[in-house]
Amino acid sequence: MVRYADPGAVEWVESGGGPLIAVPETVLPFWAGADGDETASDYDRACEVDGPVGLLPVGDSAALVFGDEPASTSYLPDHGTFVRWCAADSEEELLARVPAALATAEWGQEVRWKVPGTVVLFDSAWPGQETERTEHLRVALEPGAYAVRAAQVQPGPETWLGLVQLRCLPH
Repeated sequence: MVRYADPGAVEWVESGGGPLIAVPETVLPFWAGADGDETASDYDRACEVDGPVGLLPVGDSAALVFGDEPASTSYLPDHGTFVRWCAADSEEELLARVPAALATAEWGQEVRWKVPGTVVLFDSAWPGQETERTEHLRVALEPGAYAVRAAQVQPGPETWLGLVQLRCLPH
């Protein structure tokens, strides 16, 4: 099994202060970020999401918005979970506590997210077509419907993390 703390094993995405967003690759060109002539940009819509996660329409699909705080975020495919680094002395400590955090999490209300396949996690202020120019993470997902749930967990005295778990739903 891969140890996530090995160099290069986990790639973290950070934001400039606003929410992170996971947009299906097929609709990236439709995400305008903070750009646009409209009164409310896509970025403004993302900032209005109340709670740890929410969905916003993008093209003929939906994007998953990571609300609450702009914590560094990565995806751990073995757990089907986005992990948000709120507080920890080291990446190794944070990742070592993920299994305990998953086991003790008090999950919030689920949202249903239908994805056409791979999504891209990035700072919601960026236009989708420019993700290659900023920190981003491609997350390979099987096309289908997912139940998405979130939790804030303190698995250690100095360790806090956010969890956003994806569970594939039957067809």
